[in-house]
Amino acid sequence: MKLFRSRAPQKELRKPAPAKIPDLPTARVAALYRGARVGGDFYDFIQVGSSRLLLLLLDIAGKRDEALHIAAAVQDVFHGAADIFYHDTVNEAVALTSMALDINRGLMEAAGGVRYAPAFIACYNEVLGTCCYINAGHPPAMLKHNGGVDMLEASGLPLGLFSHATHEPQICALPPSAALILVSRGLIEAKVAKDEYGLERVQQALKDAPGNDADLLCKHLLENVRQFLQAQQNSRLFGRITQIGETDPLGDNDTTAIALVRCAAVRVATP
Repeated sequence: MKLFRSRAPQKELRKPAPAKIPDLPTARVAALYRGARVGGDFYDFIQVGSSRLLLLLLDIAGKRDEALHIAAAVQDVFHGAADIFYHDTVNEAVALTSMALDINRGLMEAAGGVRYAPAFIACYNEVLGTCCYINAGHPPAMLKHNGGVDMLEASGLPLGLFSHATHEPQICALPPSAALILVSRGLIEAKVAKDEYGLERVQQALKDAPGNDADLLCKHLLENVRQFLQAQQNSRLFGRITQIGETDPLGDNDTTAIALVRCAAVRVATP
């Protein structure tokens, strides 16, 4: 007699809703995303009231479909936890700590356990020109201003490791015309053989970028990475060291660049 094993029904995998680029009176926002086969970069924005913008960039480890399923659950939590920021008198640092805790627990619940997920969570205050943020094991954000580029380093562990882990928010000021830039690990770790693009090249590329247009900053970064990789590949081919196996030099990992540029002058809406 032939025995057949019954298969357990597979769970339906979700995908997060596409992020909507916000239109702010005091800042310009842009994002450039390239999806690949490995990992799950996820970003989202929420405009809260008339003066706050919430921003989330998350890099979820694992296979792409599974990572996007977890990202969809995180998006639900992110939007659900945003309500407290509508209060004018809210303490942004306290609220951001609570939001990070909720996102962390929601992520682990959706993953069914531990799931490595570096994250950058921020609240931009349009009135004050400040950004309260939590960098949970994510690559440093870059603050481009006055001809220089400062790194906003991680101050805590990545999300998805410990359900009760808390994170201490930091704060930075964005002077007029300053730019806050976030890049994913996939962009920084793009490489040919052992030659990695790296944080220093990100920093230099932003220093060399003409102007502070949000959209152009994102495009400039990804184009700079492509040029670096192509140059490395051409050099190795010339030296008969290796061959190009990928049609896209950026390889298998998701790459994301996000820029928020504070306007030099506040726009006034016309009736």
